[in-house]
Amino acid sequence: MEINLTSDTITRPSKEMLDAMRKASVGDDVFKQDPTVNLLEKELSRLFGKESSLFFPSGTMANQTAIKINTEPGDQLICDSNSHVYNYEAGGASFNSGVSCRLIFGDQGRIFSHQIKEVINPQDFYHSPKSKLICLENTSNRGGGAFYDFKEIIKIKELAIKNDLKLHLDGARLWNALEETTEKPKDYGDIFDTISVCFSKGLGCPVGSALIGNKEDMEKALRIRKVFGGGMRQSGYLAAAALFALEKNRSRLKKDHMRAKEIASALNKLSFMKSIEPVSTNIIIFSLISEKTETKFVNLLKEKNIHIISLGKGKLRIVTHHDYTEKHHEYFLNFIKKINL
Repeated sequence: MEINLTSDTITRPSKEMLDAMRKASVGDDVFKQDPTVNLLEKELSRLFGKESSLFFPSGTMANQTAIKINTEPGDQLICDSNSHVYNYEAGGASFNSGVSCRLIFGDQGRIFSHQIKEVINPQDFYHSPKSKLICLENTSNRGGGAFYDFKEIIKIKELAIKNDLKLHLDGARLWNALEETTEKPKDYGDIFDTISVCFSKGLGCPVGSALIGNKEDMEKALRIRKVFGGGMRQSGYLAAAALFALEKNRSRLKKDHMRAKEIASALNKLSFMKSIEPVSTNIIIFSLISEKTETKFVNLLKEKNIHIISLGKGKLRIVTHHDYTEKHHEYFLNFIKKINL
């Protein structure tokens, strides 16, 4: 038995999802003639209460497009030091858009209105880059799946309006946050100028993300997607997977969250555990008492065909997902309880 807990991106389409993909009606999406892509984009616009949306091959491209349409070269983007747009998008903000990042050291990947207020550069102070865009990530990857209190997001929006800043949400795992809170997608649509969402993480799709916003911004995004090489042809097969996931797979995310909490509880009882960050959704980030112990622990798991990932600097990560079954979960928990290093 192989148990892969490195990420929720390793999932494979279920038989039912593959059936939906095979039955999809397709066309040439570069010419906006793929009916299934058009249907997905229409559904996302309805779901978030926005005017338009655009299907992308990756979340990174969707985020980078959002940065591009919301800024000009020389502007400044404000984000958390652990954010995906800063750490895991290959320096795309500077390479693609010519913007710098003003980093804030928040709490588990979340930044707060009072912190943002302190770093906004005065618009008339030409010695500094012009603050133009705030990027939030919900849930936070490096923050262990933590999600925002929506009241704080409202405060950030008020601050953005007051200072003429745009607000983008990297919502790659927003579906996880929505399952743990009372907010609806439209609540986020009312707040953010642009929102990216991902289908290939917790929702179990093979490929695909989307960018959601107003009509004018999505017309700009269509051109930027082309510049970035993101135009796809018969991508309705992928859009069909996303439509299936939106209908069938969202509610089961709570199983991932429950299992993550149970894993954290088991890990916390180990004598060689140093610390475990609070678990809110499907990500567990933890540290062991020494580098030597960490190596032994990871190798011991590998011997049993159990795979996790290192984030560096003494941090390990476990991510539960669609393909991590109850059988896997029982086996993993029983194994953890017997470990003695």
